Amino acid sequence: METQGSRLQDDPDVSVMMAGSTLRKVKSRTWKKQRHFRLLEDGLRIWYKSGWVGKGHSTFSVSEVEAVREGHHSEVLQSITDEFSADLCFTLVFHGRQGNLDLVAESPEEARAWIRGLRKLIHKAQTMDEKQRLDQWIQDWFHKADKNKDGKMNFKEVRKLLKMMNVEMNEEHAFYLFTMADQSQSGSLELQQFVLFYKMLTQRDEVWRVFQDYSGDGETLMLEELENFLNVEQQEGESSARHAKELMERYDPSGTAKKHGTMSLDGFQMYLCSPEGSIFKPDKLGLYQDMSQPLSHYYISSSHNTYLMEDQLRGQSSLEAYIQALKRGCRCVEVDCWDGSDGEPVVYHGHTFTSKILFKDIIATLKEYAFTTSDFPVILSLENHCSVEQQTVMARHLSKILGDTLLKNILDGHTTTQCLPSPMDLKRKVLLKAKKISSAEGSQDGTLTDDFSDEEDLVNGEAGDKELHAEALNRQDKKPKSKLSQELSDLVVYCRSVHFRGFKGNPLQSKCNEMSSFSESKAKRLAKEAGADFVQHNVKQLSRIYPSGLRTDSSNYNPTELWNVGCQIVALNFQTAGLEMDLNDGLFGQNGRCGYVLKPNFMRDNRTTFNPEKPEEQPGYNPLRLSIQVISGQQLPKVNQKEGSIVDPLVRAEVYGVQQDQAKEETSHINNNGFNPVWNQTLNFVIHTPDLAMIRFVVEDYDKTSRNDFIGQYTIPFTCIQSGYRHIHLLSKDGTTIPPASLFVNISISKLT
Repeated sequence: METQGSRLQDDPDVSVMMAGSTLRKVKSRTWKKQRHFRLLEDGLRIWYKSGWVGKGHSTFSVSEVEAVREGHHSEVLQSITDEFSADLCFTLVFHGRQGNLDLVAESPEEARAWIRGLRKLIHKAQTMDEKQRLDQWIQDWFHKADKNKDGKMNFKEVRKLLKMMNVEMNEEHAFYLFTMADQSQSGSLELQQFVLFYKMLTQRDEVWRVFQDYSGDGETLMLEELENFLNVEQQEGESSARHAKELMERYDPSGTAKKHGTMSLDGFQMYLCSPEGSIFKPDKLGLYQDMSQPLSHYYISSSHNTYLMEDQLRGQSSLEAYIQALKRGCRCVEVDCWDGSDGEPVVYHGHTFTSKILFKDIIATLKEYAFTTSDFPVILSLENHCSVEQQTVMARHLSKILGDTLLKNILDGHTTTQCLPSPMDLKRKVLLKAKKISSAEGSQDGTLTDDFSDEEDLVNGEAGDKELHAEALNRQDKKPKSKLSQELSDLVVYCRSVHFRGFKGNPLQSKCNEMSSFSESKAKRLAKEAGADFVQHNVKQLSRIYPSGLRTDSSNYNPTELWNVGCQIVALNFQTAGLEMDLNDGLFGQNGRCGYVLKPNFMRDNRTTFNPEKPEEQPGYNPLRLSIQVISGQQLPKVNQKEGSIVDPLVRAEVYGVQQDQAKEETSHINNNGFNPVWNQTLNFVIHTPDLAMIRFVVEDYDKTSRNDFIGQYTIPFTCIQSGYRHIHLLSKDGTTIPPASLFVNISISKLT
C-alpha cells in the first residue's frame, strides 16, 4: 500500500516540504519566531518545532487545513507589510474556529513551494474516495504505533496501539489476532500485515448480520438481493433497481464481483459508510429549493456582532470573524459603527473594552468574501452610533468599495410595499439594513429619527442588547433623537429598520420593506403569547432577533423557538460553539449550504393560522413516529488523553422544534470501548410538526461522578433524514468532521396510528 507521501514524493514542491524549512511563525507585529516545519513521510501531517534542538514540537494534519492564502492576506501579515514582502508570506486557514497560522519564508521560492505543495496535498485529501480515506486512516495508525520507526510493529507496540485506538481487549484475543496477521511468523507486522490485522480488528459483525439476512449464499449479494435490501430496508421504492446497479459499479472493490453482477461484504460495508449510506438524503445536500420566492419566505443564516472573535466585553474585534462567518454560509452580518478619532468610522462593541477595526476594512473584506460560499444576497445589518459626518463617510465607503454589488435602487418591476424580491432576484447583491429618512420627514442631512439604534429600545422595561452599561441606560432615560445622513439613508432599499408597533392596528404593517429587531426575550414572549400573529407577520416582513445583552460571554439562545414562528434573521454569536450553533449549522447544512432555507408552506401563506403552541389545530396535521435503533459506534475519539484512559460511550437523541416535539432519549453506556461499542437499543419519538423538527445526535463519555464529556454530535433537519440502515458521521464541538468516527443506526419513520 502506498502512502500519500510516496505517491507525491517526486513532486518538487512536496520534496521541499519533506526536506523541511525554517519559517517564521507570526502572531503579531512584535511576536515573530523561527520554527522548523516539515511534511512527515506519510504525506499526511506537518511537524514543527522551535529550531533543530529541544523537545518541544507540534503536528497537525493536512486534512485540518481548508485553504492557503498567498501574500499579506490576514490582519497579522498586513501589520508587517513594511518588514516582509508579500511574496514571502502565506497563511494557513483551518476548518472550524481554529485560528490561522501566519508564516513567512526565507525566500520567495521557498514560499511558493510550500503554497503549491500544501494546495496539492489539500486537494488530494479533499478528493479521496472512501477506500482511500480508510487506507489513510490505517496508515496513520501504523505510523502512530510504530514507535521506533523501523517500519514494523511488535506486539508491545500493538498493545499500546489498542489503548490509543480507544479499545479494551483482552491480551489473549489481541495476541491471537496478531499471530493470525503475522503470516511470516517474524514476531512483528509490516504495513501490509498490519492492514490484515486492522481488518480483523474492525470486522463489523452487525453489518455482516444485515448482509447475511439478504445474501442467499452468505458470500455475496446478487443484484436482485441488493435491490430487495434497498426496497425493504432503505425504503427506496421504484428507484431500487437502478440504484442497485449503480452501487455495484461504485462500491464493490473486487473486480470479479462487479463482473458477475454481485456485491461482496466489503463492497456492502463501503456503501453503508459512504455519503449515499449516510443519514442525510443526498438529494437535499445540493441546491434543491425554489429560490424565486420573496425574501421573507426563507430562514436566513445570521450572525450577531459578527466582528467579535470572543466575548462581548473584552474580546478581539477582527476581520477574520467576518471571513469565518461568511465561510459558514452566513448571509446576514452585523456592524456596530462608532465615530473614529480621525474621521474614519470604527466598529466595536460600544462602551466595552473590545478592540476596534475600521469600517472601510470590513466593507473591503465583505467585497472579497461575500460570495465565496453562496451567490445569494448578503444583508449588512448596520448598528449606527455615528455622527452625521461619519455616517456620510460610511455611505461613501459602501458605494465606492462595493460598487454595483451594493443594491442602491428598487429592482425593475418591483415595489417596496407588495412583496420583497427573491434571493434569485438579488443574487450577488449586498443589501443595507438600517434606519431611513421617510418622505414625511423631509430629505436633508441631520433629519431626526425617533430612536438611536435598532437594539437600544427599552420595551416594557426590557433591556435590549447594548444598554447594559450605565451610559446607554442614561441615554435611554433622556430618549434623544438621533440624526441621519441623507447619503446613508438613500442606500437603504428593502431593509428599512423600524420600531415594532404591535401586530394589529399598525398602518405600516403592510410595508414589506420595513423590518423590526427584537431581543430574544421579547421575541420569545411574543411567540408564546401571539404565535399565530407572529407567523402571519413574518409571511410578508422580515424579523431580526438578537441575543440578550446579559450574554456578555457570547453564549447563544435556542433559535428553533423563533424559527417556529417564521422569524427569518435569528442572529447568533457564530464564534461560540455548542447546541445552538449545531442547530444553526444543521438547518443550513441543506440546500447547498447557501445560507437560505425555504420555510414550510404553512408559514408562507397569507391566510395561515399556524400556531406552534397548538400544532394539532393546523389543517393537514400529520404526526409521525420516529424510531431510531442505535446499533453501534465506530472509532470514537478519546476525550481524555491520559494513557490507559478509554471512553464509556452513550448516545442521546434530542428533538428540537415546536414545544410538543421537544424530547430526549438515550442509550445506556458501554464500558471501556470507544472503538466498536454495540448498543442495539431503540429510541422512540412522536413528531407533531415534522417540517420544523431538528434531530441532534450526541455521543458522550459517561461519568458517574461528574458531568459527561462530549465526544461528538450530528444535527439534521427531520425532513432530510433517510430511513433504513445509515451511518451518522460525527462532528466535533466545533462542527468539523472527525473521521472515521460514526454511529450505525436503523431509522424507521411511520404514520402515527
